[in-house]
Amino acid sequence: MSSQLHAGNTQAKIQEFEESAKSTASAAHDKAADAANAAHEAGGQAQAQAHRTQEDAAGFLQQTSEQVANMAQGALDGVKNTLGIGDKK
Repeated sequence: MSSQLHAGNTQAKIQEFEESAKSTASAAHDKAADAANAAHEAGGQAQAQAHRTQEDAAGFLQQTSEQVANMAQGALDGVKNTLGIGDKK
């Protein structure tokens, strides 16, 4: 009888261990999935921020190039006026 009792305890402990292992594996899977989702969201946020930064830079460059063009036109008009070849208005 004692060997049957011992075998029963061993079987119960094996089942308990299997359930614990399954639970641990499930928890690890859930944490990995959560981490993957968080990384995906962070990547999306970084991409959106990069896009906004790119748009801001493009706007800045457009504004700056317009200012430089206006300054160059003003300088050209000044030189023409100095030389007496400017548009008479």
